[in-house]
Amino acid sequence: MSILFSIFVFVFGLIIGSFLNCLIWRLYKDESLSGRSYCPKCRHTIAWYDNIPLLSFLILECRCRHCREKISWQYPLVEFVTAVLFLLTFQADASSSQFSWLLLRDWFLIITLMIVFVYDLRWQLVPLKVVWFMGALILVLNIILGVPLLTELFFAALGATFFLAQYLLTKKRGVGEGDIWLGAYLGAAFPGAWSLLLIMVFSYGLGAIISLILISGAKKNWKSRIALGPFLASGAIITLIWGEKIITWYLGLF
Repeated sequence: MSILFSIFVFVFGLIIGSFLNCLIWRLYKDESLSGRSYCPKCRHTIAWYDNIPLLSFLILECRCRHCREKISWQYPLVEFVTAVLFLLTFQADASSSQFSWLLLRDWFLIITLMIVFVYDLRWQLVPLKVVWFMGALILVLNIILGVPLLTELFFAALGATFFLAQYLLTKKRGVGEGDIWLGAYLGAAFPGAWSLLLIMVFSYGLGAIISLILISGAKKNWKSRIALGPFLASGAIITLIWGEKIITWYLGLF
């Protein structure tokens, strides 16, 4: 039965990933979510059989059926990664006495972080409408899970202040306004000092490593602007899935 549940969760994650690809594009284009999916290059409506997560991409050999232009690898990657993350959180939350609410919160977290990752990576913008809406939803879900509202608001303010300080000290060059709101979202979603610290360690650690790789490969220079959102999203996902184990291991060293 657990295998069947896992397969169901993975397939469900693929479907959500496919929806996120559509959502990200339409948010950027400021289009309504209603209406059929279409090819962003030739704008031809995509038939249902060409819109099956992962499978259609492979069958079509990475090209649109109509204009034969290449389909971005973003689409299958977002679908696959979302499915894997949904499955990992499902397995991690399975033993919790608050399984349903905890899983719902974690899946909404993953949805937000996936959107932020792709959107900021592609266009160096944090989709604030998503962060605001999902942040309010996370506040409610954490309250249901027993987290006091004042605790959430305190850590939201702490997360926002951390990035606001960088924003002011670097005269708006180090981080953007969207990162301040993202910091508030992460503080509300992870209302604990250790969790927030872990997110920052992983985010800035990954950012430093990737930046050095890009600079050494002449893809970027020391003055290039690199989006912070993807690294914050990655750090938050690592903390969400493995954070407690990492913190327990670290504290056990003393």
